[in-house]
Amino acid sequence: MFANYMRLRMKHSYFPAFAIAVLLAALQLLPSCANIVPPSGGPRDSLPPVLVRAVPRDSVTNFTGNKIVIEFDEYVTIDNPMENLIVSPYPKNQPQVDGKLRTITVKLRDSLEANTTYAINFGHSIKDVNEGNVARELTYVFSTGDYIDSNFLEGQVQLAETGKLDTTLIAILHRDLNDSAVYKRSPRYYAKLDGQGHFQFTNLPASKFNLFIMPNDYGKKYDDSTKLFAFLDSAIEVSTHTPPVTLYAYNEYKEQPKKPSTNTNTSGNRKKDKNKDEEDKRLKITATSVNGGEQDVLGDMQISFSRPLRSFDSSQFILTDTNYKVLPKQLSVEWADTTATKLTLKYPWQPAQYFKLIINSKAATDSGDVNIHKTDTLEFSTKKENAYGSIKLHFENIDYAKRPMLLIQQNEKTIDSVFITQKQWSVKLFQPGDYDLRILYDTNNDSTWTPGQFWLSETRRQPEIVVPAKPAKINVRANWDNEWDVSPGSPFDSEEPGRKGPGRNPGGLSGAGNGSGLQSGGLRKRPN
Repeated sequence: MFANYMRLRMKHSYFPAFAIAVLLAALQLLPSCANIVPPSGGPRDSLPPVLVRAVPRDSVTNFTGNKIVIEFDEYVTIDNPMENLIVSPYPKNQPQVDGKLRTITVKLRDSLEANTTYAINFGHSIKDVNEGNVARELTYVFSTGDYIDSNFLEGQVQLAETGKLDTTLIAILHRDLNDSAVYKRSPRYYAKLDGQGHFQFTNLPASKFNLFIMPNDYGKKYDDSTKLFAFLDSAIEVSTHTPPVTLYAYNEYKEQPKKPSTNTNTSGNRKKDKNKDEEDKRLKITATSVNGGEQDVLGDMQISFSRPLRSFDSSQFILTDTNYKVLPKQLSVEWADTTATKLTLKYPWQPAQYFKLIINSKAATDSGDVNIHKTDTLEFSTKKENAYGSIKLHFENIDYAKRPMLLIQQNEKTIDSVFITQKQWSVKLFQPGDYDLRILYDTNNDSTWTPGQFWLSETRRQPEIVVPAKPAKINVRANWDNEWDVSPGSPFDSEEPGRKGPGRNPGGLSGAGNGSGLQSGGLRKRPN
């Protein structure tokens, strides 16, 4: 019965199956549709599109048209031309750029100047369709005169205050040599910085220009002294062998952060807790900087209160030993900040000592004449010496005439600084952690970085310069003697000096000797 059923089913299904097979075969014979499907299999295409031809040809002279067609060896697309495209000289209206199949079409929307060389830099905008490979820095050049200008200018930019790079900045050229041109007019030429802080202008006319650095905003004008800005001291005359230049960008004034709203008023009825209200009226110590019962030898103690204080009495903060014997050196008590909710207690702490701090109830008073609700005693010890590392730095290739100052920084904050006046500097106790080393050339000898000033010609000055040191980063390890050779570096250096093992390594880590405790990278563990 089952066999008969199967024969019957196959008999009835034979024709539809045959028809489907014929239909599939016929479809394979039909012409392909317009959809482009990349072939499967094989190695991934990693080659950028290659320019096959351009109409008019590249570097054409006596150009009179308004349309340029560029053909490639594969299907291409144009990506964000408004951001990537740079036309020099800078036009009032950006050209219209379209991509179709293997061609890119540029339609100029400005009238062209006579006897002028134009360059259209496509940046990273032209990509192949399949893999997105970029035809990098493709530039089409033409001239409305009899020849192509071939003068150039190149340089590099670093941030003066940090020694870092900011590749969002642009370099601009003004042919108008009046100082006011930089904030009144858009530039004639501009160039973006690459990933190494370099810029390059090509196909420039033989002329004098003022060179500036600024953010790549819409107007490309220096109309706000909080903007990053850099300038050369004098105009530069370009040629086919113009020497490279270096500029240092700075903010003449810092942009002030907006203050958060202090309006904490809330509407609506709220049931009050009488006990809670009574407790809130008390002035209390809410926190101290003593962490785990240990005070940092290298830092001051901080005490926080539940409300802003009106005044404090330093004589009511009493430091004793463990037997309540008052120590001969008195604490120095100061306001910690402008909130008036914190006090700083200064004392010449030494490692591995034990203390009691008695804070009497009259030690602090809030604005309502309320004292601390009770006398309190804080028991603590200072950290041991092995909680810290030592540092020894050997300075090399230092120009002492520039008044160099070493900056030891963490999270962009200066933790320590010292004028470099000798070949060596050391400190016995230093907080373990990762640090950045930079060198400030403090030319006015005021122990702080000074920005540049452009607007007033009689007081015009370049900013003071900060450069990264070599090594730019160090790691201070607890209970180790940490030793490095330090020299001035540059943000344009391609390689970061590394740890190379024991022994003196110029520009990198140095060995701390040949004793049995020597470790690679200039580290020696202290004996127990």
